[in-house]
Amino acid sequence: MLEDPSLTKAIQKADTQSNGTEAFKQIINRIIKGLQGKKFETRIADYRDIEKRVLGYMGMKTSLALPETPFILLADDLLPSDIPQIAASPARGVVLKETSPVSHSAILLRSFGIPSIIADIMADETDKSILDADLGLLITDPQPDEIEVAEQRQYKNEALSRSAYQKRLEPAVASSGKRVSILANITDLKSALEAKEQGAEGIGLLRTEFLFKDRAPTVDEQTRAYREIFDLFDSPTIRTLDVGGDKELPYIGIPNEKNPFLGIRGIRLFKSHPQIIKEQLEAIFRAAEGRAVKIMFPMVSEPQEFIDAKAFVLDIAAKHTPDTDNIQFGIMVEVPSVIFQMEAFNQIVDFYSIGTNDLTQYLFAIERTHPSLTTDPLSPVLFRAIEEVYQKSAKPVSICGELAGMEEALPRLMEIGFTILSMAPSHIPLIKERVRNA
Repeated sequence: MLEDPSLTKAIQKADTQSNGTEAFKQIINRIIKGLQGKKFETRIADYRDIEKRVLGYMGMKTSLALPETPFILLADDLLPSDIPQIAASPARGVVLKETSPVSHSAILLRSFGIPSIIADIMADETDKSILDADLGLLITDPQPDEIEVAEQRQYKNEALSRSAYQKRLEPAVASSGKRVSILANITDLKSALEAKEQGAEGIGLLRTEFLFKDRAPTVDEQTRAYREIFDLFDSPTIRTLDVGGDKELPYIGIPNEKNPFLGIRGIRLFKSHPQIIKEQLEAIFRAAEGRAVKIMFPMVSEPQEFIDAKAFVLDIAAKHTPDTDNIQFGIMVEVPSVIFQMEAFNQIVDFYSIGTNDLTQYLFAIERTHPSLTTDPLSPVLFRAIEEVYQKSAKPVSICGELAGMEEALPRLMEIGFTILSMAPSHIPLIKERVRNA
């Protein structure tokens, strides 16, 4: 983001006579002032994040003032750059008030393995408290019997975590003999290396948006990034650029939409911005160098979208690889209309991956990042929907949303029949262990 021309030019034009830190804060405030509407909330948080980092380099104290003894942190929200500091502290957990379970900060907390809940709770600083992230509870001023129960659960959980980590490289095979493939959701080389360390058996979702932040990356830059992933894992599943909704890119120029979650996003970029997609695909196939790859299209709502996108991809692939037979094509099941067209999709796709985050959003008509509107992540309605996809599917089907890494969801997913789950790397050892104990 610091390479964004709009920011660098503003810095160059800044009043050199004024205080440097104040000048930079004024620049950021002017940029944020021009970002109006809910769809820019995530982007505004990103600008606040880089403001904090830059001011820190300029000598201002911007880090969180955290205790040196064990504590539970209560906050309205956190910046992404706050999370590593919290992870390195004696924090026992985090309670966030004004965010959602799929916000950047909430997802990062889970990826670092920090127990956290989303709740509007008031507590005194001196209160002894119990945070139960499994049940989504903060118990303030607990009674002796509640403390005893919590300590017993904590001891068992820590013992299970140690055992799970020691066996993280072993396959996940249930007592029934059923094997469940545990894959990783990643964004870049760093998360790919973590996935390898945590025992991932493959890449179930490579989110490519990490390359598309504030400027369009060159084909060479993308190629280098993808090649690093291919060198670590065989046949990764790469999702084509998925922006729009709450993920805005300033240089793409998507028109201001009244409801961006129902606008130009996902696979619709193939028609609205074909050049950006073309360059991404060129980079993928150059990086693959003939190796197997799975291309996954996001936000598909009808078969013809898939057919057109696949033809577009094959035309580009043919120019970079002599054999396109090792390319598989699949879709993210996120739009409910797919569920009613499974017979048609079975004729054309090679695989399905259910994105439970967005599927939940569209099933319940609740914006996934809304701080005060939430739904039960274990809703029977959601399970009915994904079970219907599984039952109707004639091709391999996996889960790649947050649900895949939830311990409490695992028994139901295995009962339905799922044998491929893709999740944040930090969840892999424990989910493998839960499968073995199932």
